[in-house]
Amino acid sequence: MWLWTVLPFFTLFPVDGVVVVTPELEKRFPDNFLFGVSSSAYQIEGSWNVDGKGQSIWDYYPHKQPEIVQDCTNADVTADSYRLFKQDIQILKHLGVKSYRFSISWTRILPDGTTNYINPRGIAHYRKFIDLLLENDILPFVTLFHWDLPIAFGKNGSWLNENTVDRFGDYVRVAFLAFGDKVKHWITINEPYILCLYSYELGMLPPLIKSPGKGFYECGRNMLLGHAKAYRIYDEEFRFQGGEVGLTLDAQWPIAASGSEEDAEAVKDYLALYVGQYLDPVIKGDYPQRLTARVAAASARQGTESRLRPLTEEEKKFIHGTYDFIGINHYTSVMVYRNESVNGMYEKPSFYDDVGIGIYVNDSWPASSLDFMKEYAPGFYSLLLYLKDTYNNPLVYITENGFPLSSAEGLDDRKKVNYIRNYLDALMDARADGSNCQGYFVWSLMDSFEWAAGYQYKFGLYQVDFDDPDKKRTARKSALVYKEIIRTGTIDVSYDPDPYQHNGSLY
Repeated sequence: MWLWTVLPFFTLFPVDGVVVVTPELEKRFPDNFLFGVSSSAYQIEGSWNVDGKGQSIWDYYPHKQPEIVQDCTNADVTADSYRLFKQDIQILKHLGVKSYRFSISWTRILPDGTTNYINPRGIAHYRKFIDLLLENDILPFVTLFHWDLPIAFGKNGSWLNENTVDRFGDYVRVAFLAFGDKVKHWITINEPYILCLYSYELGMLPPLIKSPGKGFYECGRNMLLGHAKAYRIYDEEFRFQGGEVGLTLDAQWPIAASGSEEDAEAVKDYLALYVGQYLDPVIKGDYPQRLTARVAAASARQGTESRLRPLTEEEKKFIHGTYDFIGINHYTSVMVYRNESVNGMYEKPSFYDDVGIGIYVNDSWPASSLDFMKEYAPGFYSLLLYLKDTYNNPLVYITENGFPLSSAEGLDDRKKVNYIRNYLDALMDARADGSNCQGYFVWSLMDSFEWAAGYQYKFGLYQVDFDDPDKKRTARKSALVYKEIIRTGTIDVSYDPDPYQHNGSLY
């Protein structure tokens, strides 16, 4: 037994009756692991009003109120990918990814958001795009809704109006009919937590509805129903196409700020309210008890019935089991605490007050250009194991993981390289410990319009020169390193390519 104790990282192999000690096999991703990159339609496509495209809330509000974007910009042109899609596919091919996650613009195929008119030019564009991806052995991984809601719904309650659920169902049916023979991976909705918080709780993002402590929950409820409707339509009408359908959530990992019982409870509440609010109804059949209890208690203190409407038995049944996989967008971890200092910290009523948790990021973690987004790869490992243990180990794809930098850091983005390597290493460790994570997508393929932040932060593996009429793309060090990881299935920390030696090459 002593040999196993002293040499825990070696394996014993019998050779002609003699036991030989050999080094453990190198960490390696399997050949079928799905490496990819991500983007979304509004953030990169541009061409906001060409070929019959209708207006989304993001086309409308930054024009009407430019100040809602920090640098007063918009995505009318952005990276111009609608026009430059063939070039982008060549970049994907040279990068070596197996899959590309992108979104369909709802109003590019249904200009007014409804099936009153289906735009043939929008359908033709995405068909051409998908066909070219497949010709280059790149699997399309399609998001149906990545925040660009048709303006007609944006002026009529948006996701606070249950009619939007039905209109979303009409839209996804058109998408399944038009593209389902080619597309085998579908995401219904991207990040309901982030959208509901910033658009319907804080009123900071379109459609600029501020409804603290109520709009957030109503939005989430309707998004769960919208997701379930999309899944049921696929399951009942299009399952013969042989694809899979899932929901993508934003999920950061909470760490107790101290060893106190209150902080340990804060971690559990954070996970229940930020993650369980969406995953529990889908996988377990109802909201987590911690969520319903906290919202009910806070509402009672304010003299009202619970601001979180319970799901009916029919709705629970409709939502339960509506997943073939779970998409996870993960960027960072957070420190959480609960003590007297939290009392009175937040507006009442509000989602934040219901949670009753203080949140911050650890200053010792490597920093990005965003204060709240720092590198802590052990948290990524913990999140994957939590999903395994709490939700019966679902099939998981990491649909976004990235590290924002500023323009000043140029092509030699070493911080992003370290981030990607460390998070992929943590992912391999989680897989070794049983996580059913089968894919990883970097956010993002190229620099793009980052919603309320405009063009200030650079997530792209490829730099985009937004001042160039041709929107020149140039490979950063992170692109070259990620390409090598995909090629070898391993993480070679000694690999140190110089992006400037490529003389501005795309590849």
